[in-house]
Order: sequence, then structure tokens, then C-alpha cells
Amino acid sequence: MAKTGSLSINSENIFPIIKKWLYSDHDIFYRELISNGCDAITKLKKLELMGEYEKPEDVEYRIEVSVNPEEKTITVADNGMGMTEEEVDEYINQIAFSGAQDFLEKYKDKANEDQIIGHFGLGFYSAFMVADRVTIDTKSYKADAKAVHWESAGGTEFEMKDGDRELTGTTITLYLNEDSTEFANEYRAREVIEKYCAFMPVAIYLNDTSKGPQYETIEKDELTDKDTVIETIVEEAKTEEKENENGEKETVEISPAKEQYKILKRPVALNDTNPLWNKHPNECTEEEYKEFYRKVFLDFKEPLFWIHLNMDYPFNLKGILYFPKINMEYDSLEGTIKLYNNQVFIADNIKEVIPEFLMLLKGVIDCPDLPLNVSRSALQNDGFVKKISDYITKKVADKLTGMCKTDRENYEKYWDDINPFIKFGCIKDEKFAEKMKDYIIFKNLNGKYLTLPECLEENKEKHENTVFYVTDEKEQSQYINMFKEAGLDAVILKHNIDAPFITHMEQKNEGVKFLRIDADLTDTFKEETAEEDKEALKADGETLTEIFRKALENDKLDIKVEKLKNAGIASMITVSEDSRRMQEMMRMYSMGADMFGGNQETLVLNANNKLVQYVLNHKDGEHTNMICQQLYDLAALSHGSLTPERMTKFIARSNELMGMLAE
Repeated sequence: MAKTGSLSINSENIFPIIKKWLYSDHDIFYRELISNGCDAITKLKKLELMGEYEKPEDVEYRIEVSVNPEEKTITVADNGMGMTEEEVDEYINQIAFSGAQDFLEKYKDKANEDQIIGHFGLGFYSAFMVADRVTIDTKSYKADAKAVHWESAGGTEFEMKDGDRELTGTTITLYLNEDSTEFANEYRAREVIEKYCAFMPVAIYLNDTSKGPQYETIEKDELTDKDTVIETIVEEAKTEEKENENGEKETVEISPAKEQYKILKRPVALNDTNPLWNKHPNECTEEEYKEFYRKVFLDFKEPLFWIHLNMDYPFNLKGILYFPKINMEYDSLEGTIKLYNNQVFIADNIKEVIPEFLMLLKGVIDCPDLPLNVSRSALQNDGFVKKISDYITKKVADKLTGMCKTDRENYEKYWDDINPFIKFGCIKDEKFAEKMKDYIIFKNLNGKYLTLPECLEENKEKHENTVFYVTDEKEQSQYINMFKEAGLDAVILKHNIDAPFITHMEQKNEGVKFLRIDADLTDTFKEETAEEDKEALKADGETLTEIFRKALENDKLDIKVEKLKNAGIASMITVSEDSRRMQEMMRMYSMGADMFGGNQETLVLNANNKLVQYVLNHKDGEHTNMICQQLYDLAALSHGSLTPERMTKFIARSNELMGMLAE
């Protein structure tokens, strides 16, 4: 008997809210309707396990999505448990009554092998975000159940009557509104389904009914009982006339006759119903991990290594985290960690679950216990989420420390790629920093990897509690050569994260100081100066300061005169460590570089160098200004690069000086 009525809405005016604002992305209706189909099948499987339902032998559980761009329709059909008229009344006509919750409550003590996806009973109504009219045709698995037809034109009015569906299951048909016809396009539908449903636990098939039947040709030995043969294609044997060993011509068969079959195209599921993260790590091969990475992230650079998460208590969590190989110069340092709930995609990089520093990784995490909000698009505020985040952090730290202990060679090999992530983690997460503190390593000038205690021990005789470092091997090559000649060591720290990281290390290791290799000149590079010569050196410094400031037209230039052991070095520039770190911080926050007095550069002149002596002895000489400018620019070049204007002047001056030598 036909039935009409009004939907029972639990909150006044909730339907327009569901229709327009419950989900931020309208394409999510595919996820919700397919999830409902998965639920219906999962429930039926549970009943089968409990002996309350017997599945017909020829039934293969599946979800079929059919699009028709010409008719602007989408159907989502499952062969799950279906609904009786009473259940449609209860679960569809009363918004926000969760059938999944009701089912779990009823059978919670009988079976728990499979998870039920739905929680809130609102997913079905996401269809009205894109459809003007929605119909349901369903038939329950229960004996003698009648088929039911339900439809609504997008308001609160519905019509429900006896249907004509013959098989158990449910078909939902959406008649799309004009703004949403894109979703009836096969390629758009495939894109959305693969985004949200790539790993759902029931096979999902997609077809475009506007195209009519699709065919493919197969060989005889590929034919199965499930194939529908449209045509048998017989290919005659191929022969060729050849001359035999007696010089006589004869016909030889070069290709035997064969049969091929034109069949209805075999459907191919869009999803992987048993993703790699559901398997035990011992069952997964290296190639499977790499193939999964390529498939999910479309990244054909092999990952360095990975961590397989597999936890059942105190919460259920599985997943795989990959450490990608990053090209520091071109690649974004942001990774992608996909969050799933019972194999249903929720979102990328949800910060409540994934610690911020782990966002540099790529991976998948599936946690059925996540406390999702009503639209499954975000997390509800819950202390439980923090436990999940802490667990993930711990597993990553355990993997890294274990690798350093048992596979130091590979740990060092990967260090250049993974150290930005580890350092960022140490800055951001106190527990992670505590676990990793003994496993931070530094590469020195000879390519050897040392821990901080090893760095300090190796150099305690020459610079106690000080670690010198290099940020650019090319720009700081002059200083590196000086260090090597003097038997001093330094470590290479050239990533952006290293600036805040060394500050973090200084805070955690009292008395330890990190200095860039060009921050100052240690006594190792200087000649010992007798007490009586110090006054003379001081006087020379004052004279040279006056000459250089005048020549460079900079009366604030800081100049220091030293007697260096290497007489071949004329001039150098040093920048105080504190000043440079302040400048870097200013740049990081887009503040003016001269806000706190500008760069505190010091021009170091070598009193043992002939050119410096020439300037000192010819302060009013014809070429003195030119030599001062050249020495300053040479020091600046060895310290970094010149501005375009200064480079132009430097080249012109160099040509002039060489011309003078040639006269």
C-alpha cells in the first residue's frame, strides 16, 4: 500500500543545513552512499557468520556505481542486507537515526570481525547536495520481505510504496541538479571514487550506461564461466611456401589456427579491498611496499625506508609511513599523510592525529577508533586523539633509533635526506627530542658522521665546547681551506632548519656553542704577537681603519688587523654569530634586516700580507683607494656574493689593475 507523509526531523530546519552546509565538499556524497553500501554488505556478512543468513552460491558481494551523463543520473547499488518498509521508515524518514549504531547495539555480543563504517545516519542525505530528486529501491534479506520504493524531491516530503526489486540489496538513484551534472561524467566519478573509496572493503565497480555495452577480445585459454561470449572469432592457420632441403617447394604452417572470443568487457574494481596496511609486516615484501607507495602517491622516486604501524591495543591503528627522498632545491618539504577510518578516506594531513613534524613524511594511517565529527570531515576534541599522536611519534622514534643502533651504515646514508625531519621533530616535540638526543649525527668536512659528544671530544684540545659549522661549502671555501690547513674540523649544516636547530642544541647542552666557520678567527690562525709588538699592531689597525673607511666611503665599517700565519690571505670578512642569527630571524619573519643595527660585518686585514703593507705604507698613494676597494670586494666574494652594482665595479677595477700590470 502506498504511504505518504512528512520526514520526522529531530531538529527544526535541519534539512536545509544538511543539504547545503553539512559537508564542505559536495563530491563527498559518493563516499557517503558507497559507505552505506559497504555497511549493508558488512552487516549481511556478520549475519552470515552468526548463521542468521545463508548467502546464495552465485552471489559476489559488490557495489555498482552507474552514471548516465545524458540523463544526468547516478545510481549506487549494493547487494547487502536491504531494508524492510519499517526500516526505511526508521532509518530514512527519521533523519540522524544511525542504522549502523542500531545494528551494533543489537549484535555487539555476537560478532565483531568486521567494522561498520557509518556512525550518524546522515550520510544518505548528502545526496540532496547534488540531486533534486532521490529514489531508493530496496529489498530486505528477511524472509517474505517486500520490496520498497521510496522517493523525495529534496524537501521534507517523501513517498513510499511497494517496489519491484527482486534481489536483496539497495539501489539509490540521484537525479542531479543543474549545478552538479559533472558528477555524472564517468571520469569525474572515477576521480572522486578513487579519492575517497580506493581502499573500501567491498569491491566497487563503475560504468557509464549511456555508452551501451562495452566489449573486449580474449584468447581461448582466458575464457571463464563468468564471461558472456558475444562472438567467436576463428583465425585460420597461416602458411608459407618454403624450399626444403631437397630443393623442392612445400607449404609450411607458420602459425596454427586459433579461436578468440569477443566478450562483454570484464568489470574491473576501482578499489583495493585488502590494502597493504591491513597485512602483517612479515607478510609484505619490499617490492609491495614500493609499489603501494608509487600507486598511492604517484611518486616514482623510491622512498628511503618505511615504518609499518600495527596496533590493536589500547586502540586499533594500522598504517605505513614512508620517508621520501627529497630534492631540497626543488621539492616542497610538505608530505602527505592520508587518514582513513575503516578504509574510508577522511582527509590529508589532519594535524590533531599527525604531529606537525611528521607532515614531512608520506603515508597512510587507518584508525577505526577516531572520534570523528558528524560529517566525518574533522575530529572531535578528544584526549584519545593525543594518545594516537603520541603513539605514532614513539613508533617513528623507535624506528630511527633502532636503525642507528643496528644499521648505522644505512642510517648515515639516509641522514642527509632525513635530518631536516628529525631536527624539526626535536624542536617541536619534547618527547621525540628526548628519544633522539643520542642519535643526532653531524657530517664533518671529511664526510665522517659524528654525534655531538664525538664532535666535542675530537676538538676539545683546539676549541673546547665549540662546534664550528659550514652552511655553504662554495661560499665559505676560503675558510674551509684555512681550517683544513690548521687541522681544525667543522660540520656541515646547510638546511634552513639548522639555524633554529643549533639554538635548540645550545639550550639543551649547557656551555656548548655553535659558531659558523666565518664568525671569527681563532687564535690557531694567528701568529703569536710579542707584548711589545701589540701596540704597533694596534697603531697599524687605527691607520688602516682610517684609510679603508675613507676609500670605501663607510665611516662605520668595523676593521680588525691581525697577523695571520698564512701571508697569502690579504683580507676576510667575519660576521658575529649572534648578529647573523638575528638577521636570519628577521628575514624569517619578513622584518627589516637593519632593524637591529644591520649586519655586524668585520673586515679582517692581514698585516703579514704585501698588499695590506702597501696600503699601510702608501696611504695617500695614487692606487691606494683602488686597492682598498679591491681587497674589500675580494673579501666579500669569498664570504658570499656581490650586488650587481658592486660586481660591475669589481670587474671594471680588475681589468684596470691588470692593465696597469701589463704597461
